[in-house]
Amino acid sequence: MTTFERKSNNNRVMLKVGVLGAGHLGKIHIKCLKDIPEYDLVGFYDASPENAKIVADELALPSFKTIEDLIAAVDVVDIVTPTLSHYDCAAKALKSGKHVFIEKPVTKTVKEAQELIDLSLAHGKKVQVGHVERFNPAFIAAQEHLNKPMFIETHRLAQFNPRGLDVPVVLDLMIHDIDVILKAVGSPVKNISASGVAVVSDTPDIANARLEFENGCVANLTTSRIAVKNMRKSRFFQKDAYISVDFLEKKAEIVRMKDATGDEGPFSMVLDLGESKGKKEIIFENPKVEPINAIREELYTFSKAIEDNTAPIVTINDGYNALKVAQEILDKIKSNIAQIG
Repeated sequence: MTTFERKSNNNRVMLKVGVLGAGHLGKIHIKCLKDIPEYDLVGFYDASPENAKIVADELALPSFKTIEDLIAAVDVVDIVTPTLSHYDCAAKALKSGKHVFIEKPVTKTVKEAQELIDLSLAHGKKVQVGHVERFNPAFIAAQEHLNKPMFIETHRLAQFNPRGLDVPVVLDLMIHDIDVILKAVGSPVKNISASGVAVVSDTPDIANARLEFENGCVANLTTSRIAVKNMRKSRFFQKDAYISVDFLEKKAEIVRMKDATGDEGPFSMVLDLGESKGKKEIIFENPKVEPINAIREELYTFSKAIEDNTAPIVTINDGYNALKVAQEILDKIKSNIAQIG
């Protein structure tokens, strides 16, 4: 509990929060935080004085002159700065005794992520990483149907946008799917193979990776930031079921098999698998997908984790694990490129 004065929200203490970084995504965070009654949004900091003035006027929100001033005024620091500055901003906040929400990827390096884990433990503060696809309503609808998937295929394709070119496409886009897959499989990664090509930047813009897990599951991930059209789809194959998640269109489909009973209707799809396995009925389901603002939801659940003293839905360890796999993928790509010459 901090010592400075806080507003009350229906007899509940509101968490004072400030945003570091008011670019495209930072502005979205600011608008979402304004809409969450559990937070008292006190202001933001942006490294560009010109942009800070524009945002302050546009969103009617105080702009702090330094990072340190903002950190001193809040309980929670929401970091939406470029990846290269994530570590410095989060370290300052944690050392000042503040909870931290930090956009993905958690840091530039695995070593920095480990140091933030150590700082969060040393200061007893919570950290949540912004792997927003965990809060995608299509994934939420499909998640309860996932049961030991053994093959996963993902495609995350984006039309070219100069925003995000400060990091490789693996850290910009593929890391979303890495996090989702690690959550769905729940088994350590045993082996990684990967390839990629730099087309418009100095780092890979197209990449493919194959993850092999200790439990036998295999995941094949493809991502591009120079695609003709946008696509964000994942397919999970498991015993007696196939689950499709469209993260972009917010749709989910479950195709599963069950033993045929003989009472199927005239339009039912029944497969005869032979004498030993009998007949199976194929069932198609489209689980209800609730309209959810995923960014608002992840920020809201972080406030609940702080209030209830529970683990955030996406912990800093989750962010560390996703970054570690992503870095290994980049190392494999770099090694393959060096071999080609």
